[in-house]
Amino acid sequence: MPRRASRRGRLALLAVPGGLVLLVFFVAPLLAIWADAIAEPGSFRRVLDSPVFWRSVRGSALLTAVASSFSLIVGSLVALHLSRIDARLRQTLMFVIALPLTFSGLIVAYGFILAYGRAGFVTQTLAFVGADPVQLAGILFSPVGLAFASSYYLIPRVVLLVLPVLINFDWTHIAAAESLGARRWRALADVMLPQLVPTLAAAFCLVAAVVFGAYGTALALVGTRVSILPLQLYSMIAETGSDFPAAAALSIVLTGCCSAIIAAGEVVAARREPGDA
Repeated sequence: MPRRASRRGRLALLAVPGGLVLLVFFVAPLLAIWADAIAEPGSFRRVLDSPVFWRSVRGSALLTAVASSFSLIVGSLVALHLSRIDARLRQTLMFVIALPLTFSGLIVAYGFILAYGRAGFVTQTLAFVGADPVQLAGILFSPVGLAFASSYYLIPRVVLLVLPVLINFDWTHIAAAESLGARRWRALADVMLPQLVPTLAAAFCLVAAVVFGAYGTALALVGTRVSILPLQLYSMIAETGSDFPAAAALSIVLTGCCSAIIAAGEVVAARREPGDA
């Protein structure tokens, strides 16, 4: 018993730095924002009664669904390919794939502008074959372009989550299913997919929470022309904004939405059986 108590004490001591970081950089700011939100009665009601809020909710939901679904499909296919190649080459490619995670949203947006803007390299290259650079650039500065640019830093997250599961997957199960007469797509759907579903769902929720709350890329690409919650919050706290209690209430709503998405992913991941991990 004393040895067990001593071990628990050491583990608790190791958790202190993480607890302090969580307290200082999450709990304390959240409490301060909550105090600002409830300082003026009716701040939450003003937010929920605003038609701009519900338009932003629809815009954020659509952007999240499109960008997350596209990133999940592409990232899963990339992870599947990486799981089937040599380990050294896979490690090198993973270094390259993970690079976008080191960039801020503004850097990503400016990179896409330089590549796909009206004077961008890709746009000008396509213009030589008859494409209209104005129309191509217009796509970038639209919700479709925003979803495309957001996928640049969402796909690596999907790859990092799905790849370990695919590396540890026993492909002899697929061979056994095919030897019994199942086609390849049927074997993948019946044998591999059930083992991947919890990880895919967790990856989808993670990237959905990221894109739902991100504003740097959206601000640089579309400004405030697209109605999404992060840009609405930005407009409320910019120089022209003056209703800070409502902005604090909106930030709490946005935090709650992202936390709910992450919690959903954690619940799905926690239901995995030990043999599926």
